[in-house]
Amino acid sequence: MAPVTDPARPVTVLVSHGSPSDPDPQEAFIAGMARRVEQSSGVETRGATLAKTGSLEAAVAGLDAPLIYPLFMTDGWFVSTALQNRLKASGLARWRTGLPFGMQPGLPDLTLQRLRSEMAQRQLPKRETTLVLAAHGSPSDPRPARATRAFGATLEASRLFRAVRIGFVDEAPSLEEAARVHGPALVLPFFAARAGHVLTDLPEALDSAGFEGPVLDPIGAWEDVPELIASSRNELAEAS
Repeated sequence: MAPVTDPARPVTVLVSHGSPSDPDPQEAFIAGMARRVEQSSGVETRGATLAKTGSLEAAVAGLDAPLIYPLFMTDGWFVSTALQNRLKASGLARWRTGLPFGMQPGLPDLTLQRLRSEMAQRQLPKRETTLVLAAHGSPSDPRPARATRAFGATLEASRLFRAVRIGFVDEAPSLEEAARVHGPALVLPFFAARAGHVLTDLPEALDSAGFEGPVLDPIGAWEDVPELIASSRNELAEAS
């Protein structure tokens, strides 16, 4: 018999992109994230990647109207189209999709708190340090860059930095161009996990640019992220 879902406390399904060439490490990452979100939210939480065959379908099997939480940074094609198509194809009749992780209202405050702490520990001067925001982008979809620039503008409005420079993997300005800075600087990877572009494209671009400043962990890998997801998940459920 399929499990019965409490409509007042629907199961949460975290969905990330994953890694098509090596899916298991990212499957383990999303499963671990789901466990920590469940502990923080008190609601059953499952994890799945789009990259691993059958992962999403197994995660939503037997559910009625789950909350789908995209562990993506923006609302591009994978969230707006690929994910929705996969959910339909899975046989799931009803679901609600929340904002992607990178567009959650609470993320800028969490990020600024972390950046202030990192700058203090590394003795980087306020209003004199450049922040390089490294992101994915897309040559065919304006939504990822638009969401990234909105996030960057919010950080810049804090007046914590001399400037916020944005660089993309897949469109201009490039990561290499953005990382060519003078004076104190640090890099913030606007990514949901430590994988793929964070492990290859980003260090290559920084080497080419001659960047020697600190590089932070990608936002999605921070230890306080599960609590933020749990909080935003509960807010979404209450608004249902």
